[in-house]
Amino acid sequence: MFLTINSGSSSLRLAAYVREDGELQRLAATRHETGTGSYDELLQRFIDDHNLQQVRGVVHRVVHGGSYFSGACRIDTGVESRIEELAPLAPLHNPQALALIRTARQLLTPQTAHVAVFDTGFFHSMPERAIRYALPSDLNCDHEPRRYGFHGLAHQAMWQAWLQHESGRSKTRLITLQLGAGCSISAIRDGKPLDTSMGFSPLEGLVMATRSGDLDPGLLLYLQQQQGLTPEQLDNMLNRHSGLLGVSGLGADMRDLLDSTEPRAQQAVDLYCYRAAKYIGAYLAVLGGADGIVFGGGVGEHAPLIRARILGYLGWAGIDLDPDANQAILGEAARISRADSRIAAWVLPVDEARLMAEQAWQLLDA
Repeated sequence: MFLTINSGSSSLRLAAYVREDGELQRLAATRHETGTGSYDELLQRFIDDHNLQQVRGVVHRVVHGGSYFSGACRIDTGVESRIEELAPLAPLHNPQALALIRTARQLLTPQTAHVAVFDTGFFHSMPERAIRYALPSDLNCDHEPRRYGFHGLAHQAMWQAWLQHESGRSKTRLITLQLGAGCSISAIRDGKPLDTSMGFSPLEGLVMATRSGDLDPGLLLYLQQQQGLTPEQLDNMLNRHSGLLGVSGLGADMRDLLDSTEPRAQQAVDLYCYRAAKYIGAYLAVLGGADGIVFGGGVGEHAPLIRARILGYLGWAGIDLDPDANQAILGEAARISRADSRIAAWVLPVDEARLMAEQAWQLLDA
C-alpha cells in the first residue's frame, strides 16, 4: 500500500493505493483547499480514517529539486537538507512539503519508506538552449541561475494519458497546458520536454492565480528604485498579490472572474488567455508544428470558455474546435476538436497521484 502526499500552493491532495496483481488500485483520495484546516491535522485524519498506519511507502511531491534530483529518490537526512536548501527558490511549496515529510515520519512506523518525487525532475534533461539564461557564465551563486521548469508530474501525466487515447501514434509533438492556481505550458516531442514556461522559479511564464508570470526585469529594478520595495516585499507581491488577483483586484478564482461584469475582471481573463495562446504559438515553432494540445488542471479541465478563448487565437495553425464537445466537457477525458482538425485538442484530467505511486513502486522494487 502507498500513500501519496501532494501539497500545492492552494491545496493538499492525499491518496492511497494498493498493488493487486501487479497493478495499482486507488483505495481513497481527498482534496483540501487552503483554509479547511492545518495540513498536519488533515494528514492525521486521512491516515486514521483509512487505517494507513502500515503503508509500505509514502510518496511526497516536492516542487523544487534544483540540479540535484532528476528522478524519484528515498528521503534521508541529506535529501531533507537539499529540499530545505532549495526553499528560497520555491517559497510557497518546498517548506510545506518538508513539514509534511517530517509530520508523516512521526505519524507512521519507522519501517515505512519515504520517497520524494520532484516537479523539476521531468525537465532535468531539457536542451541547453532551453535551460540557459543569457547571463554571464561566471556568476557565483548558491544555485545555478538556469531554467528548471515545474509541474513536471502534471505534464508527464498528460503525455502518458495522451498516448493511451491516441495509441496509434508512434511519434508525437505535444503541447500540454497545466492551468490551475499555478499555470504552465510545455512542448514535448516523443516524451522528451523541449521547453517549458516556468523557469528558475515557478514565477516565470503564464499569468496565474496570484503569480505574475513573465515580467521585464527592468520593471523590478524600477519598482525597487521608485517604490523602495525590499526583496521580501517584491517576492510577496509577485507570488501572492499579482496574476489574476492583481489585475482584477477582485480575487483569484477564475469562476468568479468569468461571472463578473467588472471591466478589471474581464481584463484579467483576457490577459490570461492571450498569454497562453502566445506561448502555444511559440511552442509550435519549437516543435515544428504539433499533433495535439492537451488541457489539464482545475481551470483547464473545468472552464470551457477559457479553452475556447485560448484556442480561438490559433485557427490559423489548423485547430478546429468543436464548440459543443468543448462546452460539454467538465473534468473528464475527451477530445474537444473536430475529427478533421489538423491538430487534435483534448481535455485530459491530470492524475499526479497515480504517477507518484508508480514511480515509488518502481524505486522500492528496484
